[in-house]
Amino acid sequence: MLWILLLLLILVVFGFGFTMQTLWWVAAVLLVVWIVGFAMRGRGSGGRGGGRRYSRSRG
Repeated sequence: MLWILLLLLILVVFGFGFTMQTLWWVAAVLLVVWIVGFAMRGRGSGGRGGGRRYSRSRG
């Protein structure tokens, strides 16, 4: 019974360590995607608030 509990503890610790490493990589990828999206949105709209100006004039 003690060996099974020890094995389960090892599996939980290993799984937690693997998950934390994976979450760091996912966070890094999402940060890069966010930065690229922010840069593309800034260029595409022609500056700050460029897309909102036309929607107000039709109301």
